[in-house]
Amino acid sequence: MYMSQEIKKETLAEKVKRESKALRGTLKESLLDEHTGSLRANDQLLLKFHGMYQQDDRDRREERALKKLDRLHSFMIRLRIPGGMIGPVHWEALHNIAGENSTGTIKITTRQTVQLHGILKSQIKPTIKAFDQVFLDSIAACGDVNRNVTCTSNPSASPLHKEVYSYAGEISRHLLPKTRAYYEIWLDEKQLVEKEEPLDPLYKDVYLPRKFKIGIAIPPHNDVDVFTNDIGLIAIIEGNELKGFNVAIGGGLGTTHGNAETYPRLATVIGYVSKKDVLKVVYEIVTVQRDFGNREDRKLSRLKYTVDRLGVDFYKAEVEKRSGIQLQPAKDFKFNTRTDEFGWMQDSLGNWHYTLFVENGRVLDEDNYLLKTCLLEVSKTRRAVFRFTCNQNLILSDIFPKDKALIESILEKYGVIKKTLEASPIRKNSMACVALSTCPLALAEAQRYLPSLIDKIEVLLMKHSLKNDPITIRMTGCPNGCARPYISEIGLVGTAYGKYNLHLGADWEGLRLNQKYKENLNEEQILSELDQMFSRYSKERNAKESFGDYVVRAGILQRN
Repeated sequence: MYMSQEIKKETLAEKVKRESKALRGTLKESLLDEHTGSLRANDQLLLKFHGMYQQDDRDRREERALKKLDRLHSFMIRLRIPGGMIGPVHWEALHNIAGENSTGTIKITTRQTVQLHGILKSQIKPTIKAFDQVFLDSIAACGDVNRNVTCTSNPSASPLHKEVYSYAGEISRHLLPKTRAYYEIWLDEKQLVEKEEPLDPLYKDVYLPRKFKIGIAIPPHNDVDVFTNDIGLIAIIEGNELKGFNVAIGGGLGTTHGNAETYPRLATVIGYVSKKDVLKVVYEIVTVQRDFGNREDRKLSRLKYTVDRLGVDFYKAEVEKRSGIQLQPAKDFKFNTRTDEFGWMQDSLGNWHYTLFVENGRVLDEDNYLLKTCLLEVSKTRRAVFRFTCNQNLILSDIFPKDKALIESILEKYGVIKKTLEASPIRKNSMACVALSTCPLALAEAQRYLPSLIDKIEVLLMKHSLKNDPITIRMTGCPNGCARPYISEIGLVGTAYGKYNLHLGADWEGLRLNQKYKENLNEEQILSELDQMFSRYSKERNAKESFGDYVVRAGILQRN
């Protein structure tokens, strides 16, 4: 049942969605305007539902302003890849499209997909058409809809990985918007003018109050950071059979500096559901958020705020009433890792999977390290599948034993195995969002800066005999949390250019948020604080105690 809300003050975003003609807006007209590289303001909002953002090169804003030129506008396109798996033909196409239409860099995101930056307005349609030729799309990769569904990435994680992974695709298809706008605007599908398009049964005419994220984890692996999602599904496997899922709701990390009403939150487990009922339960969790979510303040519109405002018990009861399914008590589960397992691993079928390190998810040829060229050569063998991890790394998977030597020889030829082996544990456990120069929300650097900061942090770790400790560190250029900094042992959240809030104390398993420790630190101050804490940690820690657990036990956060 759709329960329309009485909105006291309709926001611009809600008005644009409601009047968008099922996400069409005036996108076609905007694309035809050759006087600017930008789209009309309202169309920029609608573009997100099609998997794209309008951006500009912020490094060149001042220069162009002095010359009285328009900003250097371009577009980012993000693909919808449920579970993060594509074939070698898809990768080869992605490589070619990136080289022809974008900056050339392929960015692996923290949600198990890829995005391309720097696409000019005139190249949007050719780019989408090129992806369509290999059956890839960007539908609902952004916007106020369910976005890319993530799943534990490595097939060697469980003999039942294939079955669990299939739910990522099923859920994604189940929650896709029904409008044909994407196909009409970008792929020139003829609009059915003889009858009005029926109202989307899930999204209606106003879609969701805000973005919606779903992740699926296979214990003991929590590489998807399952509790950071609006819906987290934890696979329950008993007797080598997938029985169902524990269901968690209300996760989300985005905050706003200076707004105490905003906060990161980990999802709350509300029960267990059998695998035959999970799609229905997931669907109705979404409809409750559609009907009860805050549409008057976008900063308070995510599911986490709806859950806290209504109460977990009310939300659960409403889902049970709508679905007709009674959730059962949650089953026992245990997580012991969130990291990717680098190098070669063999699954229960005897196939091989190689996880390679991709710093901050940036696939490119740079500084004599030809990673992008290497992966193109791998794709042309047609002997490996490409899987993206939520830690921004890449798995070359499903390699038959007879083909392992061939793939390994290519990786050795380009130094990929050496690079992966030599990367320090803290570097392998680092993540950063795109931030500057393209993200319009960024206040500080992230992916361009974190590698050099880690160089200096590595010196500190060696100084205190901690170089082999796999401490998690994540950096974002703003408080929106795209690289999940609030659930890392060391989180750095940009506040201004060269300044970051320092967060400490998340656990190793992904069950505890960190806390803000110090505000607005520059590099020298960050390194000074970490130097002091590493010194204490090396001397005072218990056996096998993680850095995050030590920070909490030692009372460092409470004394701040």
